[in-house]
Amino acid sequence: MTDTKAPRVKQKLLLDPESESWRRLPWRKLEQHVFRIQKRIFRAEQRGNRRAVHKLQKLLMKSRSARLIAVRRVTQDNQGKKTAGIDGVKAVHPKQRLEMADQLHPKRVKRRKPQPVRRIYIPKPGKAEKRPLGIPVMLDRAHQHLVKQALEPQWEAKFEPNSYGFRPGRSGHDAIGAIYIQINKKAKYVLDADLKGCFDNINHEALLQKLQAYPALQRIIRAWLKAGYIDNGVFEETESGTPQGGVVSPLLANIALHGMETALREAYTNAEGRPNFVRYADDFVVLHPTEEGIVKAKAVLETWIKDIGWEMKPSKTRITHTYHPCEGELGVDFLGFHIRQYPVGKYKTGKGPHNQPLGFKTLITPSKEGQRTHLLHLKGIVRKLRAASPQALIGQLNPRIRGWSNYYAAVVAKATFTRMDALLYAKLRRWARRRHPNKSARWVHNKYWHPRNGVSTFATNEGHTLRQHAATPIRRHTKVTGSRSPYDGDWVYWATRMGKHPELSPRWAFLLKRQQGRCPGCGLYFRQDDDIIELDHITPSVRGGDRRYGNLQLLHGHCHDKKTAQDQAVNGACDKSQTTEEPYDGKLSRTVLKPSQEG
Repeated sequence: MTDTKAPRVKQKLLLDPESESWRRLPWRKLEQHVFRIQKRIFRAEQRGNRRAVHKLQKLLMKSRSARLIAVRRVTQDNQGKKTAGIDGVKAVHPKQRLEMADQLHPKRVKRRKPQPVRRIYIPKPGKAEKRPLGIPVMLDRAHQHLVKQALEPQWEAKFEPNSYGFRPGRSGHDAIGAIYIQINKKAKYVLDADLKGCFDNINHEALLQKLQAYPALQRIIRAWLKAGYIDNGVFEETESGTPQGGVVSPLLANIALHGMETALREAYTNAEGRPNFVRYADDFVVLHPTEEGIVKAKAVLETWIKDIGWEMKPSKTRITHTYHPCEGELGVDFLGFHIRQYPVGKYKTGKGPHNQPLGFKTLITPSKEGQRTHLLHLKGIVRKLRAASPQALIGQLNPRIRGWSNYYAAVVAKATFTRMDALLYAKLRRWARRRHPNKSARWVHNKYWHPRNGVSTFATNEGHTLRQHAATPIRRHTKVTGSRSPYDGDWVYWATRMGKHPELSPRWAFLLKRQQGRCPGCGLYFRQDDDIIELDHITPSVRGGDRRYGNLQLLHGHCHDKKTAQDQAVNGACDKSQTTEEPYDGKLSRTVLKPSQEG
């Protein structure tokens, strides 16, 4: 009798009325309503109708649909949802989510003062120094997301076409594609620069003046900028900068950086030749046929960024050339890629605008620093798990190998992949010999390396196989078209691009194509900005479901949570170990697709 009643009690806890009222909200209609307003903001800004833009932004800020979606984003979908601010809140009950949405109404918000952010420090990849992050409280995060929903469509209609970082539907691969298009017909000098403390040194007054929002929104953003931070229990005021870690901070940084390309191109005459400019967040490159043009570009940009409160980082600012050595440098490293031109014979040479042979070919490969960092990560995993089982070692290595290989799958990387496999083999052989010092090399090899498709592969007898870098196919990336934005409403174009993204695994690409870019749970298209996408088993494994394509689908994170709860209710269990989510094991942070991560 006890066994039959226990699942019923758990099911009642799962189907709490307050939780159900949140889940039963018509999310599809709410999303559609918000997007209609955002699309109108985008088009009004394109027409130059600033008055209509402000009216629509006020309408969106008052909309209950937008407030509910903002709360869901930060409490359910955001990958940092379990990181608490100074109030310690990192989990919000469904009833509290509804109350939070009510607190975001403009009439209630104007009576509330934003709280300071909690400062934490995270290590920079491959460096000893740490990056400061500012974590707002949950209510401020939801309010920032609401403001972002109103501001982003307006600025997407204004941003320059060669800006690619922190923008929906754009990625680092688009920036690399833009550079390739601008140099594959002609060798050019390059100014490679980085801004020093981009987030920490933004001039507040210059940013607010550029923002030109309506007065109430201007006051809200000013209050966030001046809210200060708490570091180890000590309050510090913020005279400049925007907290790195805030929901709206990347958008504000992009707004502050807006205008660089226009100012640069206006400083040149047609006779001098206008430079090409590509920016990804605070990293940018300038391309020009002459060295004098690059020196002038550096002077123009130094003057421009000084007004915003920035300066170029000397250690990361250099002038080089894509074909000839310049100041001892050749080629340019940008976003982990090495871009340069190689001399080749007449049968392999690139062709100029008039089909004339150039004598060189433009190749983009993984940078040496990117390769070194990746090998250090692999070495650290092998060393850390030297006493672990082969299955555990494979489980740790495969996500790192897959993510790194997918990132470089759109460039000339096959030889690099083969080299990575050879170096990893040496580390694994040392790992295996250490476990069996009294066995012969042949015995050790036969124990851990087994033939798979004619290739000797590190694997277990149970079928767990180490992924090879070279097994990743090379798939060229198509750069985003001009000033396209997801707010233009062309869902066919954006859904097609999602399925062809180079960091997407073949399985995910197949499922996206089969689902026509839509989520089966809510029927909405997957968005290009901050949608969390998860792989779901239609029939859970606890009920006999397998991993075949016919039993798999892609869902929004919140739709997947809802389906998981329904599956658990049917099974009569609330055990979290029965969650059917299979997180994407590629790159941990992504611009176009953001699948969830376990834990």
